[in-house]
Amino acid sequence: MTGPPPAIDMRGVGVWRVQPGGARAVLLHAIDWLVRPGERWAVIGANGAGKTTLLRIASAESFPSEGEARVLGGRFGRVDMRALRARVGHVDATSAGAFRPRLTARQVALTGAVGTIVFQPRSVRPAHLERADDLLGLLGCASLAHRRFSDLSRGERQRVLLARALMNSPSLLLLDEPTEGLDLPGRERFLQSLDVLAGALPELATVQVSHHLEDLARGTGHALLLRDGRTVAMGPTSESLTEETLSRCFDTPVRLASIDGRLMAVLAAESPSRESGAPQGA
Repeated sequence: MTGPPPAIDMRGVGVWRVQPGGARAVLLHAIDWLVRPGERWAVIGANGAGKTTLLRIASAESFPSEGEARVLGGRFGRVDMRALRARVGHVDATSAGAFRPRLTARQVALTGAVGTIVFQPRSVRPAHLERADDLLGLLGCASLAHRRFSDLSRGERQRVLLARALMNSPSLLLLDEPTEGLDLPGRERFLQSLDVLAGALPELATVQVSHHLEDLARGTGHALLLRDGRTVAMGPTSESLTEETLSRCFDTPVRLASIDGRLMAVLAAESPSRESGAPQGA
């Protein structure tokens, strides 16, 4: 008996766009990436590294220009992409503003059952209500259920959107910089929610895109580092998140620190002579 297929399986994936004049702008180059059920991945890179392009393929929203891509066992070109997208949960930093202001947090979560931002009361079933309440409770949002979504803090909205993304019991959850713009308490509560999910849904594969290591949940076990559309490092975080790989990823010297199991990256301090502009040996 075989187990479930990989959540993401990319082999030799490349993406390019044709520019005026016929030249190619390469966005991703020869990416090999395997995400297994239950694994928690981070995708790290500077602006323009290819993170968004990679996530669009992982969410079955776009095709690669070359190579082979499978998501949840469905091979691109041989699977109904719309049906595949329905099996992938997604949370980003900007979609909170798309919902009508008068919707309650519970109603926003319920829109995930039908895959729309419009609340459709006639489509809501008792099982949907139970699922939404269970998820809001799991994520520490039970007391917010009947409050207007627009009145919640940004961090609270993100946790409600996380519940929404899980309404259809996806096998893959994609988080596109979900803590961007959150204050410190909001960020930490959201990250704690991801750790709670890992315990409650052990088979759920999670991919979180971020610029900053401190925005990653404590239980993140694997990382893919990108620079200019190419893989810099990939694998368990103990091997892929090092000062050397991060320095190559961001093209600048990086120092790592660890606090209570969480990593933080800072620029390596320059020598006093370089900071002051004085010549060496002066």
